[in-house]
Amino acid sequence: MDLPLADRSAAGRALAEKLSQLRLTDPVVLALPRGGVPVGAEIARALRAPLDLLLVRKIGAPWQSELAVAAVMDGADPVVVVDEPLCSQLGVPRAYIERQMRAELTEIARRRRAYLGERVPVALAGRTAIIVDDGIATGTTMRAAVRGLRRREPARVVLAIPVAPPDTVAQLCGEADDVVCLAQPEVFGAIGLFYSDFHQLSDEEVVRAIEAVGIQSAR
Repeated sequence: MDLPLADRSAAGRALAEKLSQLRLTDPVVLALPRGGVPVGAEIARALRAPLDLLLVRKIGAPWQSELAVAAVMDGADPVVVVDEPLCSQLGVPRAYIERQMRAELTEIARRRRAYLGERVPVALAGRTAIIVDDGIATGTTMRAAVRGLRRREPARVVLAIPVAPPDTVAQLCGEADDVVCLAQPEVFGAIGLFYSDFHQLSDEEVVRAIEAVGIQSAR
């Protein structure tokens, strides 16, 4: 795949083409907001699959918020994934992780209300769950997403990723049943470097993308 990608929607269309070559039984697209929503919307549209959200938040290092040292996914019993080697290397205390986890769960609750309102999550039991984001660096957030999602008993978990480093993709292959990644640059920096348009999405843009496809809560 040629880089840079034009934008998130173009990445979604390219991923949809790759995914259409797999035998996906009764798929559901689960996008990570904000950036994963335009990507997931294109995939859901192409596969004629329901679109839902997967609310998981990265916990960044104290002095570098973009560097994920942990991630948390919402639910009655939140799933937390901690990058223990990185935390040890950077000297990030567990108390910091616990404090930030509470803050991120508050943000997750806000986003759920803002994006989904009173919508009921799409049922996943026995179905193919396609988890989508606009790119992955360390994979910590995605590992939390996959582990949390397994509790909802999908038959198969597929990751659809526009761009990620090769070592992260290799690690995620051990978490998901399938990983579809458009580009795996050996030299990896910020995800935005691999897009021509990687503007910060607003809540309003996320809601519009969701409404354009339509979250289906019953199927």
